[in-house]
Amino acid sequence: MNLRPNRSTEELEINLTPLIDVVFLLLIFFMVSTTFTRESEVTVDLPEASGKPLEVKPQVVEISIDAQGHYFINRQGVINTQLNTLKRAIKKAAAGSTEPQLIISADRKTPHESVIRAMDAARQLNFTHLTFATRRPGKE
Repeated sequence: MNLRPNRSTEELEINLTPLIDVVFLLLIFFMVSTTFTRESEVTVDLPEASGKPLEVKPQVVEISIDAQGHYFINRQGVINTQLNTLKRAIKKAAAGSTEPQLIISADRKTPHESVIRAMDAARQLNFTHLTFATRRPGKE
């Protein structure tokens, strides 16, 4: 009777290939399922005013102006602040409508010149339904 453990001279090998395959598949899964969205929000701090809310028409063009005087038409940034560029962007957003409702949302620190330029662009396009967005007093 042999009571000694049988020691073989072979070394044990751990095969890492399946482990590497699983890690690689997990990496591919997470790379494919992850969404890379770039959300850009226009931060506009509206001035306060008391009044009734306006009924919104179906064709609305929102002109947002931030504190630095940059324009955003329906949340899309305008390339520059020139009048012709602004007119083209408004006309494109109106999509052929002759009487869209224009809502100007200007930050309270926006330069006056930027608001006048937006109004002038609307006037030159013969858009007469202008509305200024405000917030109610005491609300953030």
